[in-house]
Amino acid sequence: METEAKMSESNKDAGTDASNHKEDSTATLTSEMEGAKEKLSTCHCMSTLQVFLLTLSFAYLAKTMSGAYMNSMLTQIERRFNIPASLVGVINGSFEMGNLLLIAFVSYLGTKLHRPRIIALGCAVMALGCFLVALPHFLMGRYEYENTLSLSENSSSGMAVCLANQSQFSMPTEQPSEECEKQAGSLMWVFVLVGNLIRGIGETPVAPLGISYVEDFARTENSPFYIGCLQIATILGPLFGLMIGSYCAKLYVDIGFVNLEDVTLNLTDARWVGAWWLGILICAVVNLLVAIPFCFLPKSLPKEGEENSAELATKGNKTLPQTEHALSAKEKIREIAKDFIPYLKSLYHNRVYMIFLCITVLQFSAWIGMITFMPKYLEQQYGISASDAIFLIGVYNLPIICAGYFFGGLMMKKFKISTYKAAHIGFWSSVTEYLIYFSAFAMVCKNASVAGLTVSYEGIDQISYGETSLYAECNLGCGCSTKVWDPVCGENGIAYVSACLAGCEVSNGTGKNMVLGNCSCISASTFSPGNGSAVLGQCYREKNCDTMLKYFLILSLVCCLIYSFGAMPGYMVLIRSLKPEEKSFGVGLHTLVVRIFAGIPSPIYFGAMIDTTCLKWGTKSCGAGACRMYNSDTYRHLYLGLPSVLRGLSYIPSVFVLIILKKQCKNMTTENIEMGAKEDRNGSVEQKDVSEAPNCTKLHQETTGYINPSLSNDC
Repeated sequence: METEAKMSESNKDAGTDASNHKEDSTATLTSEMEGAKEKLSTCHCMSTLQVFLLTLSFAYLAKTMSGAYMNSMLTQIERRFNIPASLVGVINGSFEMGNLLLIAFVSYLGTKLHRPRIIALGCAVMALGCFLVALPHFLMGRYEYENTLSLSENSSSGMAVCLANQSQFSMPTEQPSEECEKQAGSLMWVFVLVGNLIRGIGETPVAPLGISYVEDFARTENSPFYIGCLQIATILGPLFGLMIGSYCAKLYVDIGFVNLEDVTLNLTDARWVGAWWLGILICAVVNLLVAIPFCFLPKSLPKEGEENSAELATKGNKTLPQTEHALSAKEKIREIAKDFIPYLKSLYHNRVYMIFLCITVLQFSAWIGMITFMPKYLEQQYGISASDAIFLIGVYNLPIICAGYFFGGLMMKKFKISTYKAAHIGFWSSVTEYLIYFSAFAMVCKNASVAGLTVSYEGIDQISYGETSLYAECNLGCGCSTKVWDPVCGENGIAYVSACLAGCEVSNGTGKNMVLGNCSCISASTFSPGNGSAVLGQCYREKNCDTMLKYFLILSLVCCLIYSFGAMPGYMVLIRSLKPEEKSFGVGLHTLVVRIFAGIPSPIYFGAMIDTTCLKWGTKSCGAGACRMYNSDTYRHLYLGLPSVLRGLSYIPSVFVLIILKKQCKNMTTENIEMGAKEDRNGSVEQKDVSEAPNCTKLHQETTGYINPSLSNDC
């Protein structure tokens, strides 16, 4: 019995130990599972933020690809719809008008709503706008360029050569305005304008809501690097857009619908139009695909490094009474909009922010005008094709800008650059690039030699141009029209507006291989070495133009590297001058002001300025069309001179920003020295060397009117 009792007690002890061991194992397993859940939760939150960054990068890429492609195709659109550069500027500015319609409200209300889904909607609207831009190509007839082809279908000779007392090749008289309005394709450019406007509306939420989303949920020290990565996407997008544009510019506009052997134009001809509609359809598909992932992203995320606190806050929020979620729509809107005026007043009293607005308006006015018409500038100044101009801009400029953005953002993250130092980096980088920029004025390429426009029929340079200057003794009996633009290149190296004005009497061959002979004006020229023959198209520019083009591209590369390196620090001055709750609204308002005062008017007055340098306008049955030839010297002076004036003015308010930040830093340094000495006398803490580390949190408070605890304490 004693043995059984002992065995029973032993079994009980063993059972108790086993039970305790089981409970300990269960507790350990439970704690391990909870730890694993926390790790998974943390990894999940981090991966979600990374997914958002990746998706937002693709959205940036898609929107900038569409914008770069549209800018590269402006010359093609100008020629296809036969419109002046000033109207092209209006079409380009319509994108900014679309932004203007919604940017302030989207930026403010977007933070209160589901930001990823709003961005998804914006991408879908951009796709719709791109489809609408391409629509006129399928509604219009085939492209008909002005030429001197015979009006007779049975004529064996394709060229309107010098035929004395014959007027069959004169241009048709202008039609009444009412008939012009009814003519197919006369107002089709309106579709492009409206499509570009809708594309601007769709682009509105991407930047302000995307940046505010990153700023809200990323670590403070990581946000400059993340935004720098987004800026890289804004460079890769234009790179792809320009590469597509370069390829499409080589394809004839009606490729697949006409026999290309019948097209007498070459790539450098002022009448050549590429397949502008093809690339914009590609952009539409890309924007539509990018919109899909945003639909599955959450409205909010825990901030990096604060996942546990976010979970507790989420649990606490679940206990809130359900009545808060039952507010009516009107009450919600009233609650959202009540801070609109206070935010606006707060930004108005933010000196750094307001001065930064003035700086960016002037800087963007210069850059937007230059970028819009840079392909045209390279074409007219250095005599290259639109395809080559677009390709060179993409290859020489965009990769180096990408590198500058990356290293600028990396520097901000690695060295934890403060606002004051960032302002200095941005300012001096811009000034250095600005001084180097003036070298572009010396990269001169002589204007193309065209008889009656830039040189006389004897080959002597002429300053003034009039319609009568296209006539000379050698072509007076030919009855030529001065309205037509169908240039031929004489063997003397001088181009003529048409074969008729060159005095050519015979033509051999067909299409692009046609050769004209017995050209009286060419034979009469003192530079003619042969029998006065000519070929279709303009003459090649002098070899000096190729050299100057290389110099210009190298200069552009250096300037882009220097300027882009300081762009990210300069942009962070804007971001850090805003309160956390005002970042989305402040960035949106900044974008709004830039749209109104730079994005919309800049392409228009740049285009109007370029139109004043036109030497020979194209013609159509309903009046003047696109310009066929510009005075390259005047074009260069205006195109480079106006941005230099605008940018020069922008450095005046830039100095005031530096003075304000320096003054605040100096005041904070003095206060910290006095406070440190006082604390040292009281024995509370040791006196610190604050002369080299002033309190930038207090500086930021005095500058912007609030305390940003995320800022470090070094200026």
